[in-house]
Amino acid sequence: MTSSDVPDNRWSDLGRPPLNAPALRRALLRPGALWTSLDVVRATGSTNTDLVRRAAELQEGAVLVAEEQTAARGRLDRQWSAPARSGLFFSVLLRPGPEVPIERWGWLPLLTGVAVATGLSRSAGVDTALKWPNDLLVTIGGDERKAGGILAERADDGAVVVGIGLNVSLSAEELPVPTAGSLALAGAVSTDRDTLLRAVLRSLEHWYGEWRAAGGDPAAARLQEAYAAGCSTLGRSVRAELPGDTSLTGEAVAVDGDGRLVLATAQGVQPVGAGDIVHLRPA
Repeated sequence: MTSSDVPDNRWSDLGRPPLNAPALRRALLRPGALWTSLDVVRATGSTNTDLVRRAAELQEGAVLVAEEQTAARGRLDRQWSAPARSGLFFSVLLRPGPEVPIERWGWLPLLTGVAVATGLSRSAGVDTALKWPNDLLVTIGGDERKAGGILAERADDGAVVVGIGLNVSLSAEELPVPTAGSLALAGAVSTDRDTLLRAVLRSLEHWYGEWRAAGGDPAAARLQEAYAAGCSTLGRSVRAELPGDTSLTGEAVAVDGDGRLVLATAQGVQPVGAGDIVHLRPA
């Protein structure tokens, strides 16, 4: 990792200036706040990998942001990349216990999705839909496109590291695949990454605080309701590609109290706790 607190040349790319780490710290690191440290590095393999490795030496609320990730990972160890300073690539360290029973920690990626969507709605003016369990979708030309994703991992000391990757200023020519998108392509009113990161982290602090105060109860924290309202998977015909090379097809009808996607299939109602969800186009 290399620090970018003092960039070599702040204006080497006028369209993509580096993040202002000192200003971000002044805005977010307050007494009593969730966020306890914030570091910005020029490049690293994966912010999640770095925080998982360092978890035992860090307080809850540590934030690590990379201007560029060279070995970024999504779910199922999928690789993805983006040009330097074209998005927000960051991870946060959380310790939900003992206030939240461990069986409710599975809500953390969904909670993060709600927080990101809420923060972006306010700061970028973009409606971000949630595809269960952890994709962030934007609408471009009438089509849903993936603009970001969320990955939660456990550290050896019991902490949870949640990583967020979000395409901000990518042009159509820079998209890694045709089904990808970015906030800029979705018509964002702002692509200032400092503003967007502050909004997302403040939103995450709010939702995490509500959820923890409710003992992890997603209904009491109004998290289950908020997730359902923003989830584009619900009400659609989907195919769930499950571990073990099996699949289920049905209508996504609910997200239950454990964060599982409930499908109404020809064989009855079945909850899905893990797997890839494919949104099927109407016949």
